[in-house]
Amino acid sequence: MSRDAVEVLKDALALPPEARAALIGPLVDSLDTEVDADAEEAWHKEIQRRLAEIDSGAVKLVPWDEARRRLLART
Repeated sequence: MSRDAVEVLKDALALPPEARAALIGPLVDSLDTEVDADAEEAWHKEIQRRLAEIDSGAVKLVPWDEARRRLLART
């Protein structure tokens, strides 16, 4: 990592959590220069399928605290 990048990282890490979080999206977006239309369409269909399952009651949503507990119990 160049000295400039190290300094930028140091400055970014000194920011409050909300400001650091606001930087994440634009930084990641700047790396993703190609859009795969097939992948975009596949994700759109998957999202619609999952929403339909939720709306129909076919799946049961789990509160984050419960999901986190289950995930941590796996390790």
